Amino acid sequence: MKKIFSLLSVALVAVLMTVAPSIAADVIKIGVAGPHTGDLAPFGIPTVHAAKIVTEKYNKNGGILGKKIELIVLDDQCKPEVATNVATSLVTSKVVGVIGHICSGATKAALPIYKQDKIPVISPSATNPSLTEIGYPVFFRTIAPDDAQGKLQADFIINKLHAKRVAIIHDKGDYGKGLATYVKNYIEKSGKAKVVLFEGITPGAMDYSAVVQKIKRARPDVVMFGGYHPEASKIVMTMRRKRLKAPFISGDGIKNDKFIQVAGKYAEGVYASGPKDISGNPLYKVAFSEHKKKYGTKPGAFYFNAYAATQALFEAIKKAGTTDFDKVTAALRSNYVETPLGKIKFDKKGEAEGVGFAVYQVRNGKFVQIYAPSK
Repeated sequence: MKKIFSLLSVALVAVLMTVAPSIAADVIKIGVAGPHTGDLAPFGIPTVHAAKIVTEKYNKNGGILGKKIELIVLDDQCKPEVATNVATSLVTSKVVGVIGHICSGATKAALPIYKQDKIPVISPSATNPSLTEIGYPVFFRTIAPDDAQGKLQADFIINKLHAKRVAIIHDKGDYGKGLATYVKNYIEKSGKAKVVLFEGITPGAMDYSAVVQKIKRARPDVVMFGGYHPEASKIVMTMRRKRLKAPFISGDGIKNDKFIQVAGKYAEGVYASGPKDISGNPLYKVAFSEHKKKYGTKPGAFYFNAYAATQALFEAIKKAGTTDFDKVTAALRSNYVETPLGKIKFDKKGEAEGVGFAVYQVRNGKFVQIYAPSK
């Protein structure tokens, strides 16, 4: 009897080993990684929404290569130590591509894991310039890097705000300090303005009165901040309550409705750089209406960049005719895709051709694009 059971067990294992690959082969798994809880969730949830909307459209039309697409959505909280666990989990789940991560620090931590297993990663928002070097050849992004954003901000501060004295503060992170450093370097290189303060803060602090006092003593014409909206809103509120009226400018880390909601009336007049206004693109209108129909709200930060990233990945797999890494990444670099951002493909480093930044200002409770260089 034991021998019979043993033979049956072997036979069952053999059947499962032959069936399991065929079941797995019927599904293409895609990871979606970013902050889905906590203060930075407003940056991560829109990417989940975009990936789900695009995936549903493809699945309704038969999926890709005759297979359904399955999303595996994991929360990295924008924390590097969590991001490595998320990346490991996605690799173990046999994803063939990842949309995300969102924050530069989390992306930087996760990239070596994807690189080792040859899994293409397309971020809609991670802007630290070094990522294309660290992550080559697996890393791509649908947003311009911080050196471009820093140059734009420095140009705006000097030539549009006509500042001579600039105070720069940052959150010490890969994104925030990186952007702040680029702005500082471009300003100093111009010779037209002076950086009178370059100071790091502690993210998550309850009060930023001490750094605001330092800013006040430095007597700047403009205050630039590198970091995210939770800290920016507190700093702006403290500045205005202490009657510090210098213009405040930051990057895409604050350009979202949450900053305006938290800062309230003190958000009015604040400047922020972010992806260029693409509302004139017909595919933007399609993607916007799809979000409105499914979720009942307007899209949040980086939704359109994530929509384009998901399209680009799916079309690359379709063009390659396989999920093979080398063929998919070759297609990403050679195959143009019509997206809400415009017609894009990726260069050798993984940068999306044709995307760029503009400067916005909060006017009547909304971010309004006020300056966009032609190149």
